[in-house]
Amino acid sequence: MKKFALTAVLATAISASAVLPVQAQESLTLKKIKETSAITLGHRESSIPFSYYDDKQQVIGYSHELMLKVVDDIKANLKLAKLDTKLMPVTSANRITLIQNGTVDIECGSTTNNTERQKQVAFSTTIFVIGTKLMAKHNSGIKDFADLNGKNVVTTAGTTSERILRKMNEEKKMGMNVISAKDHGEAFLTLETGRAVAFMMDDALLYGEIAKAKKASDWVVTGTAQSKEAYGCMVRKDDPEFKKMVDASLTKAMTSGDAEKIYAKWFMNPIPPKGLNLNMVLSDEMKATFKTPNDKAFE
Repeated sequence: MKKFALTAVLATAISASAVLPVQAQESLTLKKIKETSAITLGHRESSIPFSYYDDKQQVIGYSHELMLKVVDDIKANLKLAKLDTKLMPVTSANRITLIQNGTVDIECGSTTNNTERQKQVAFSTTIFVIGTKLMAKHNSGIKDFADLNGKNVVTTAGTTSERILRKMNEEKKMGMNVISAKDHGEAFLTLETGRAVAFMMDDALLYGEIAKAKKASDWVVTGTAQSKEAYGCMVRKDDPEFKKMVDASLTKAMTSGDAEKIYAKWFMNPIPPKGLNLNMVLSDEMKATFKTPNDKAFE
């Protein structure tokens, strides 16, 4: 009898525990932000017009402005009287590591969301859609990637453009000398000084480099796009509650029309440091992104 009674008690206990609600895992990022009243944002130094320094060394740009909206919403959701926003410059080479080790809470610049990176970090709702192309002097004779055989070509280290370019060079035996610069500014300087005939990068970033060139009319963005990529803000993996809050903020900005106004400010109007206009009309892909926000990679 005792054996049957014990079995019944255990069965009842297991049954009861099965119907108890599962508690959501606490967000360590939100916990840290709440306890310290501080958040650390990763930004780029020269990713015009997404995230870069102006002539007064202030961080500005399309991605940065969206990230500040996220910060405002986090502050409101956590009911914080104040939230100290710390800015940390990152590069293509170290941005993932700084998210992983907790040095940076959100990185929002010009980072492509792809399946390989998803193994290391999580990505927010897509904030921009680009194509990877070339920049060259308008009279250089460089019209497309086939024109790069045996020539020096520069790209930025640690980017998807670098991976695509090196793979193309190997598979098509093009004999290119691929130069990997530490950032977009250095890559453009390599092109500008004649050490490379073309600079491969995301089209919007190439237009950004033209905007700060000594003579913008010297340069042209050209070539068949080698990939379509989605930019997202990076956050730590395995922190779904924090990602959910970031996504909700970005979705609100996009569906309310705020993100489109921010887009117009940075892509359809004169921007610092030289007051040049990129004149990048909102693409069909971007219109779709604003209408139906999602965090999907194109790969």
